[in-house]
Amino acid sequence: MSSMTSHMKVDQQAWTVEGGWRDVVDGGAGPGARLILLFGARAALQEPSALEHLRARYPEALILGCSTSGEICGTSVRDDSLVATAVGFEHTTLRLAHAQVDTMEQSHAAGVTLARALDQPGLSHVLVLSDGLKVNGTELARGLRGRLPETVAVTGGLAGDGPHFLHTLVCGNDTPAEGQVAAVGFYSDRLRIGYGSLGGWDPFGPERLITRSKSNVLYELDGRSALELYKQYLGEHAAGLPATALLFPLALRNGREGYRVVRTVLGIDEKEQSMTFAGDVPEGTYARLMKANFDRLIDGAADAARTGLERLGSFTPDLAVLISCVGRKLVLKQRVEEEVESVREVLGPKPVLTGFYSYGEICPHGAITRCELHNQTMTITAFTES
Repeated sequence: MSSMTSHMKVDQQAWTVEGGWRDVVDGGAGPGARLILLFGARAALQEPSALEHLRARYPEALILGCSTSGEICGTSVRDDSLVATAVGFEHTTLRLAHAQVDTMEQSHAAGVTLARALDQPGLSHVLVLSDGLKVNGTELARGLRGRLPETVAVTGGLAGDGPHFLHTLVCGNDTPAEGQVAAVGFYSDRLRIGYGSLGGWDPFGPERLITRSKSNVLYELDGRSALELYKQYLGEHAAGLPATALLFPLALRNGREGYRVVRTVLGIDEKEQSMTFAGDVPEGTYARLMKANFDRLIDGAADAARTGLERLGSFTPDLAVLISCVGRKLVLKQRVEEEVESVREVLGPKPVLTGFYSYGEICPHGAITRCELHNQTMTITAFTES
């Protein structure tokens, strides 16, 4: 690892109802910080005083944030809190872009809008946060990917709402709101970025063909009602749908390309006997149920961190943004901090860790694409300036 002086400065503070705001890391970002990453419970984000406090302390910073299903602050995982991470850059400029999405059909156009606004000379990375329930993450990623230079990767995630699946909020410098997608472009030739996204779920049961679906709504597997089949597998968990479906995500395999992405259930419709997923579930794709393997979930988080470090080469990150899926949190329960601790072990003591539990993660898929929707992974983006 490089021991060169870093040009990035990072502060972190956290808010709870009992304790108000308190400093967690004072890394010298100070009032000149250019970016605040703000992750928090929906109710806490809706308190105007939170944004007022941050604006007063960091008057020059763009604020990019969202509601969560749990906040990551260092190696602790919290609920009902706010975590604000302020970043000062020496050699990087930033630009913020917004898009409004009222229906799933607008997801692709939202990606195109953001990419057009951010595609300026010097763009080296895009970090995107999206409404977690009104957006088809696959289409959003496709819209971004189609309009950005091949050299630019996109990472980020879909906002959460605890285990409730009712409303998610995104903040792009203004009042957190539903139906928002916000992205920050980083412009620099001195910014170093590493990223990785890995799962750790085990497949079980037979592979089945998706015989009827539309976009991100699944109706039939092997000609049978997908919902009925799912309930059969869930057994006693069926009563808790859609939340319990997070324990059994669906892995998709495209016959031609062979690689797998994992999809999370966002909702069910008893009348239509259908299931709505966070991203596309195309007809003709093979699907297989997955179930949790505790140790492999935690190993998956560590592997994601290793992949991120490999991309950084000799540079040690100053900041790592961890976006992990709510499904992992529900499975790991009281062991959830182990996956964050495993990331800390890989990245070492230096980087400030922030992030959240999400309804979907956005990250390149290995060398195949520059931007893809994932579910049920731990996705890590690590930053430093040289």
